[in-house]
Amino acid sequence: MLDVAVIEEPAAAEASLDPIRSRILAALAEPGSAAMLAGRLGLPRQKVNYHLKELERHGLVELAEERRKGNVTERIYTATAASYVISPRALSAVSPDPARSPDQLSAHWLLALGSRLVQEVGALVTGATRARRRVATFAVDAEVRFASAADRMAFAEELTQAVTALVSRYHDEAAPQGRTHRVIVGLHQIPGSPPGTPERPGGTPAGTASDPEPESAPGPDSGPHPEPEPGPDSGPGPHPAPGPDPDARQEHAR
Repeated sequence: MLDVAVIEEPAAAEASLDPIRSRILAALAEPGSAAMLAGRLGLPRQKVNYHLKELERHGLVELAEERRKGNVTERIYTATAASYVISPRALSAVSPDPARSPDQLSAHWLLALGSRLVQEVGALVTGATRARRRVATFAVDAEVRFASAADRMAFAEELTQAVTALVSRYHDEAAPQGRTHRVIVGLHQIPGSPPGTPERPGGTPAGTASDPEPESAPGPDSGPHPEPEPGPDSGPGPHPAPGPDPDARQEHAR
């Protein structure tokens, strides 16, 4: 069983979002038959069996084993992953395009960047899983509590300068075996965390910005994402990777 599977087909996404089928997927974290699931979920066995076949048809569950009980064969199923992510590719006609209206201070643009991240990394993960190879990536997840909006802006400016310098230092447009990578850095307030959240051991802030303004905050969050050497990514060859614009203060890193 995979830790996370990416759903890219619209029909599979629709199947996973059905309330009964999502309950079945959650229950199949442990293998079970239609009869066992019916007992766990309080549903008729025939209904469970129907939904199991649909989930199997879309690759969301798989047959783990068959057990003979007298004249009856019991089919034991398991989910193909512990959790699932629906790629924006499943809604390609309405998927957000970060190139359409780039705005470093827009929360909507940050969502568009995140959508592209899920789509691109999802495609890499899917290809790597099929090829039984790994994709080398890198991410940073940090929390910072700003005393003021001015501090937040200063933080964004400094991080922009640091990222721009790193990209300029390592970007090699002429590298014959180079692989293009995307660096995304973003910053957003954490929803639902009240002001005054205590710090974590070691002094790492665990709260949110103390100025919950309605505007989206500029600036960074995660880190760059390094080379997928063994994985099916962009492939060898010179692929120029334009570094972040000196004004690019808002992207999301993976």
